[in-house]
Amino acid sequence: MNPISEFVKQKRKSVKLTQEELAQKAGVGLRFLRELEQGKTTLRLDKVNQVLDMFGSEAGVIRKEVKDE
Repeated sequence: MNPISEFVKQKRKSVKLTQEELAQKAGVGLRFLRELEQGKTTLRLDKVNQVLDMFGSEAGVIRKEVKDE
C-alpha cells in the first residue's frame, strides 16, 4: 500500500465512515475510493485531492533531489 492509500483508509476509519459514505461526501465514485485505498497507481490526481480535501490535505508535486554523479 502507498502512503496516500494508507492515509485515506486510516482517516476514514478514524471518523467512522464506510467507503460508501466517504465516496458520497467527497463526490467520487465508490469504485474510485476502493481503488484509491487499494493503492492503484493510475488514478486522477484531481479526484484523489477531492478525497484528501475531506481530511484537510492534498497531494501535489514533490521534487526529487537529483544527485550529481
